[in-house]
Amino acid sequence: MSRKKIEKTNAMRILDRAGVAYEVLTYPVDENDLSGEHAAAALGLDPAMVFKTLVLRGDKGGFLVACIPVLETLDLKALARVSGNKRVEMIHVADLFGLTGYVRGGCSPIGMKKPFPTYLHQSAERLERMVFSAGQRGMQIVAAPADLIKAADAQLCWITAGQDE
Repeated sequence: MSRKKIEKTNAMRILDRAGVAYEVLTYPVDENDLSGEHAAAALGLDPAMVFKTLVLRGDKGGFLVACIPVLETLDLKALARVSGNKRVEMIHVADLFGLTGYVRGGCSPIGMKKPFPTYLHQSAERLERMVFSAGQRGMQIVAAPADLIKAADAQLCWITAGQDE
């Protein structure tokens, strides 16, 4: 019996170079539902440990990345505050690939064309392992939050609706 070899993504190559231990999980892609919630369900994982990657533009600081649990809603005002902007807004999906090299449903917080300031939801620090996109639809990385923080040079902060710092 042969196992299909997984082709490395930019995110995996970065983690390999950093000596980070991680696991890759794959699941069938549903083009009608590219949500992180679907990924968590398809993998049978607690959604609190599965994070989605959102790319935004700040009015002062340029582009930035938010990584939050898949069931949470980003608080734009909170992200603007921690990132030193007056306001932030999501980029258009049509601009995602050109800016990051990733497509919707397969955007990893690491391995983008350029590094952007990255803000990771504070709840990650309570987790032993977290799950985030490997940079390809249907593929997720399982790693320690500290390793993602280091690889993405991420800042931990409360950036979802209804959260207090």
